[in-house]
Amino acid sequence: MLSEKRRATLESMYALVGTHSAVKLCRWQKSMMRGRGGCYKWTMYGIQSHQCMEATPSMACANKCVFCWRLNTNPTATEWKWQVDDPQTIVDGMLSSHKALIQGVRGMPGVTEKGLEEAMNPKHCALSLVGESVLYPYVNAFLHLLHEKGMSTFLVNNGQFPDALKELTPVTQLYLSVDAPNRETMKLLDRPVFSDYWERFQHSIAHMSQRKERTVFRLTMISGFNMSEENLLEYKAVFETGRPNFVELKRLTPAFSGNRQGLLRIKNVPSWEQLKAYGNRLCEVIFDGKAYEVASLHEHSGCILLAEKKFKIDGVWHTWIDFEKFNAMILDPVLSKQITADAYLRPTPLWALPESAAEGFDPSQTRHVTARRLKHIAAVKNAND
Repeated sequence: MLSEKRRATLESMYALVGTHSAVKLCRWQKSMMRGRGGCYKWTMYGIQSHQCMEATPSMACANKCVFCWRLNTNPTATEWKWQVDDPQTIVDGMLSSHKALIQGVRGMPGVTEKGLEEAMNPKHCALSLVGESVLYPYVNAFLHLLHEKGMSTFLVNNGQFPDALKELTPVTQLYLSVDAPNRETMKLLDRPVFSDYWERFQHSIAHMSQRKERTVFRLTMISGFNMSEENLLEYKAVFETGRPNFVELKRLTPAFSGNRQGLLRIKNVPSWEQLKAYGNRLCEVIFDGKAYEVASLHEHSGCILLAEKKFKIDGVWHTWIDFEKFNAMILDPVLSKQITADAYLRPTPLWALPESAAEGFDPSQTRHVTARRLKHIAAVKNAND
């Protein structure tokens, strides 16, 4: 899959595994090892950030998104046409590479021995690093091996491989990236390789409504492109067809810094207040306000969670996941067929709720804002004033 030149480029960004897979540490893993807070997945779902392995079994993707924080360094493809690595080899290689990366953090100021020890034993795999995981021919066997190791699985797909999506075994949480609510904007933002990209996306939306496990539609919100008042009715059609359990609104991450030839600028990063307002408007519009509410948020990473109201049980939100229960179910031949989105729930902590003054930051951690982060916050504010 990777030429020598591309491999050399990617090796500076990831720990490559075999011929087409990779892992990488994210800043939130290091942050939680230092007691400085976890990512939105900790706030909204209960995933310990330092015990999460960010990975992919396929670096190839069918889109070249203009906002991709991987900077389009990976290959594009409409089908698998390379050597196929064995699933066991990939899983073993991922875990080995992940642990080597964790060892590299030893000695970083603030990292505790307890945090380091826990990080060496990953409990979760976020299949969102780069590329399209469902393109890997043996993805189901790969997922089974992760589940056998007691790891939960969040898998992100971009809706360009609906047939592969239909054959996918249950995961802990299945994502569909909804980068645009209409054909024209999707072509502009995602730069898809398939000519029938919109039809593929529509088939994937319809299939998501048939999934039994937890489903999420993930929106990258970009001012001036996909968060207008007119877009609301287009999103309404998408969500009412796909009926996701959850909707994540994630503020654009400015991976385009320094690229003056690109489509996006800092003015396209919505403010936190704009993001929250749009989330509330979506709740009002989808199913005429009867289906979703804002259930959680994580201001630090600019992410808002809308949840189906059925996850509010006796007035208490249950967006967190009972990972042990899911893992027991997925490995049992009988129980695995009984998996439903509400079969493995835990209550959401008070500090993760939208009305909390913490705005999604765990009070047991100590928030640390770098000078670079403060500069970015000021730039976004100035661009939106």
